[in-house]
Amino acid sequence: MVTYLLKKSYQRKDLKEINFKDLWGNHGLFTTMWIFGRPHKILFFKKHIKNLIKSLKVYKLNKKSIEKNIINLLKINIQKNIKYNHLLRVAVDNKIISISLRKRPTPKLKFNLKLINYKRHKPEFKNLKYQVILKYLSKMDTTKSDIGLCSNKKLFESGTSNILFIKNNKIFSPINKIYKGITLNFFEKKVKKILKRDISIKSLYEYDEIILIGSGKGVTSIETINDIKWKRKSLKFYNILLNIYKSEINKCSIYK
Repeated sequence: MVTYLLKKSYQRKDLKEINFKDLWGNHGLFTTMWIFGRPHKILFFKKHIKNLIKSLKVYKLNKKSIEKNIINLLKINIQKNIKYNHLLRVAVDNKIISISLRKRPTPKLKFNLKLINYKRHKPEFKNLKYQVILKYLSKMDTTKSDIGLCSNKKLFESGTSNILFIKNNKIFSPINKIYKGITLNFFEKKVKKILKRDISIKSLYEYDEIILIGSGKGVTSIETINDIKWKRKSLKFYNILLNIYKSEINKCSIYK
């Protein structure tokens, strides 16, 4: 069961605090950021907020001062005397802004991906229709496993992250029907080229490495996919991507 360091909800109209609501299932959006250290830092903070506001505009939920209000609420709730290693979630619907902090689990090198037949609602957006995914994840040790979301015999993303696939020293990512996360955008600018292609389940055995990337998982190498008896053949690109990611972490500025 997830233990929260903080859970707060506020009315959008006046920023009055109300009883906490996680907003799962509502018409709205969320973003999850990694907050760490003391003094604390938030990796890719500005990009996360910018992307959230952009999505709120598409959902017609971008009312006046929403970005300013979110930032002010974060400043109120993030404490200077705490050494963080947490996932900071901001969720927004038409009436409420919810903020929560939970411990960031550290994925292990022995990590399994369980394939399920499920496609997220409007997968291009980080929307709040996550009940099915949360049901699966609640039964897992998320330091050791995640779910792979499959549809029409293709693998698109995990329950928490984008996925990269490595074959013949080339990196591949699914073409569409995924949420293109901030970490994926970061790596697309840092590595030479990430090729787009449909990733069929039957082709998975061709790949030497399968790697999760995202705020919660960071850079995580999949060791096994038991459903199809796949096992990783290398850690080469995992180590390359992890070093790039660590370099960005070291450059991250203190959040003020």
